[in-house]
Amino acid sequence: MIGKTIKYVVAPLLVLLVVGGLMFGSDLGSYISSSYNGMRASVKESVPTEFELQRARDLLEQIVPEMHANIRLIAQEEVEVENLNRDIANCKQGLGEEKVRIEKIGHLLSGQAKVFQISNRQYTRQAVKTDLSRRFDHYREAEMVLQGKRRLLASREQSLAGAVAALQRARSQKDLLADKIESLAAQHRLVVAASVGSKFQLESSKLAQTEKLIRQIKKRLDVAERVLSHEGSFVQPVEVDVIDEKDLLTQVDEYFHPAKAEAVAEAQNDATAGEKLARTPQDSQE
Repeated sequence: MIGKTIKYVVAPLLVLLVVGGLMFGSDLGSYISSSYNGMRASVKESVPTEFELQRARDLLEQIVPEMHANIRLIAQEEVEVENLNRDIANCKQGLGEEKVRIEKIGHLLSGQAKVFQISNRQYTRQAVKTDLSRRFDHYREAEMVLQGKRRLLASREQSLAGAVAALQRARSQKDLLADKIESLAAQHRLVVAASVGSKFQLESSKLAQTEKLIRQIKKRLDVAERVLSHEGSFVQPVEVDVIDEKDLLTQVDEYFHPAKAEAVAEAQNDATAGEKLARTPQDSQE
């Protein structure tokens, strides 16, 4: 099973590498790298913005448990520092009291007495000297321990201050990142709203195109009406001829009886001439 998998997966890859090496030569690596980067960028660009914003919010929320853990550590460290401060204060008080006792015993040994009466009890000089030596050694050891505790306190206070400052910076940075995410979300909403507005503008442009087309059609119809109007003004109306019966009979008679028509015409001419002669004396008299 594993061998078949290797056969069907590794073999094609080897073939692709060989073919790519023959085609691109030493530039094969750069081609593969560029192709990978291009595919990676393409995949990233195809991720929705809403998903990336939610991913940023999720990453920011993942910081909260770590911040709570650090807060708990800081609280524990604060308790430890308080206890160390209390311990140092007790050590200082104890060393002060022990110093007073050591000085008193030293004052006793400064004399020449062989026996000392202390708290209703008698102590030899050797016993007092031994006790003073033991107390003094213990005091110096306790003082060294106190110095070590003071150094430890300074170190832990410095670490605590650094942890508190880091927590405050983390809180401030978290708040800043949260504000940036919300700002990007608001910007994304504006972009989405602008894209919706552009769709409305597209619809408005289509309406404007339709209105323009309607104006063009109306203009063509107006021109056609004007053309028809001008053509109609040049067309003469058809006149219906009125038939004169007398004239029609005369034409028929002239056509079928030309001699008679000539005689009638001569008679009409003579009559017309006589009328003219008869009118002439009258015109002259006038």
